[in-house]
Amino acid sequence: MAEFATLARPYANAVFDLAVEADNFDDWSNDLNFLTTVIEDPIIDKVIANPQVDKDTLTRLLFDICDDNLEREGKNFFKILLDNNRLQAIPQIAFQYEQLKAQHQGYLNVEIFTPYPVEPQQQQEIETALKRRLGKTVDVNMALDKSLLGGCLIRAGDDVIDVSMKGHLQRLATELRR
Repeated sequence: MAEFATLARPYANAVFDLAVEADNFDDWSNDLNFLTTVIEDPIIDKVIANPQVDKDTLTRLLFDICDDNLEREGKNFFKILLDNNRLQAIPQIAFQYEQLKAQHQGYLNVEIFTPYPVEPQQQQEIETALKRRLGKTVDVNMALDKSLLGGCLIRAGDDVIDVSMKGHLQRLATELRR
């Protein structure tokens, strides 16, 4: 999804500006999360990528799926993305919008990747430490990533804190190559 970061930025900024103007942050969050879910569905992804599906058919199909689940502004935004062949950027637009929203509302979205489930007490300790270190309220999303082997990887805005075994091994390998 990183390849869509630059492409998504003006769209995310535009949506954020609309949300600020109308004070409807949650409506936009819901719309963008729903669109992300639709676009990331493997069947829908194949339909979008299929050159034999013409644009009118694709538009009707996607609006049939989305019609009852989007606010009016969300439908208009979706139509713009569809017309400009930007559907694949929706997950990145949603991500960037949530970052802008968090910054505006005074908190920081934090993703924590661990190889094993974290106990609620451990998660609370991590949240407290991050709040103290970052100086902001944090909204933590925990996710499993078995490739880390141990420890965790923390993404807080543009900051990455890698205290995983995989990260340590990669740094060690780099040092040994020098």
